[in-house]
Amino acid sequence: MTLTLIHIAFALAAGLLMTRVFKAMHFNFPDVTVYLITGLLIGPFGLGRFGVPGVGFSSMDAVKALEIVSTVALGFIAFSIGNEFKLSQLKGIGKQATIIGILQAVAATVIVDMVLVTVAVLSAQRLSTPAAITLGAIAAATAPAATLMVVRQYKAQGKLTSLLLPIVALDDAVGLVIFAVSFGVAQALLAGSVSVVALVINPLIEICASIVLGAVLGWVLTKLEELFFSNTNRLSLTIAFVFVTIAFSQLSFKVGAVTVSFSSLLVCMMLGTVLCNLCPRSGDIMHRADGWTAPINVLFFVLSGAELDLTVISNPFVVGVGVLYIIARSAGKYFGARYSAALTGCDEKTSKYLGYTLLPQAGVALGMSAQAVALGGVEGTLVRNIILFSVLIYELAGPSITRWALTQTGDIVSVPKEKTSHARFNTPKEHRKK
Repeated sequence: MTLTLIHIAFALAAGLLMTRVFKAMHFNFPDVTVYLITGLLIGPFGLGRFGVPGVGFSSMDAVKALEIVSTVALGFIAFSIGNEFKLSQLKGIGKQATIIGILQAVAATVIVDMVLVTVAVLSAQRLSTPAAITLGAIAAATAPAATLMVVRQYKAQGKLTSLLLPIVALDDAVGLVIFAVSFGVAQALLAGSVSVVALVINPLIEICASIVLGAVLGWVLTKLEELFFSNTNRLSLTIAFVFVTIAFSQLSFKVGAVTVSFSSLLVCMMLGTVLCNLCPRSGDIMHRADGWTAPINVLFFVLSGAELDLTVISNPFVVGVGVLYIIARSAGKYFGARYSAALTGCDEKTSKYLGYTLLPQAGVALGMSAQAVALGGVEGTLVRNIILFSVLIYELAGPSITRWALTQTGDIVSVPKEKTSHARFNTPKEHRKK
């Protein structure tokens, strides 16, 4: 317990202090990128190699011991994104966000499938077709955490930002469906048989069950909020409910041949969506919750950096396929977003730069790759390593690209230095508009 607490304190302090170091060195990186680099530096491939207790993480097991921090952070991030689904705001962009969210994810999957299936054929199945199809499915996923943190740090607001956050949220649901179908096809190719339950029914049940569970818990939370008049008590109740929601979303059970499971991101996002639409005090609650979770978010990204496995770089084939995967996925995200945005009537700047903001990839993709290990043997390990390599690149470069794209559209404007260091995580939208 003592060592765990020291690890938490060291990771949090190191992440925050490194932002000062990078600013002193005039490296203009988003804080998210700095936290990830900090994780690499104090992880098993950095300070952890020296084996000094409490100074860095000496092994991947030490990093995974704090996995609950990442689980909680993703839950609160999804809860915050739910605040972007206010019906009053979605009237103008709801249709656009839905169409773009679906088309850009499908485009990324199709292009990665085409490129990697070709590689599978030309490489004499060194990369198998099932593995290529699985990688194509994972390509649909976008990291909501990195995107949201960049938006908050730089207080981005504008047409692109308003459209981006709902798309990133929808991307999780679309990615789950695409992955379930594609992964089912990959398993069928290996086994020689197709399971309709695994291919269609289970993913649909997961999405529907997640939405229903989140909506019910959101309604209950809204009713309970009415019992309290203190903002502090409302905050405490909200935090408790997010924890309960995360816990419930970890459950899974079988009903005959069907597996009923939940997506923690979808459940927590629905919790936030229902709260922000039913509770008149939701703006203040969200504002306070964001401030409370700021340290957890820092820890999440530092731990994400520490968890990146640098050994994958030593395999030339993994690096080669990983580079192709990154290029193909980036092309799919960019062109899919650009043409679907133009199709739905977005302005030229939004259409041009939207795809760049959808490049970050991390937690959801890593979860999918872990599930892909079920392919067994070389295929599962290869998929996992390729995704680890791509996440390493995307996480380090993605936030900076997102910031650049939002700057190009005018959603991020220059702010005096003395003002940028305050309230990065907890500036409510209502205050920014004043």
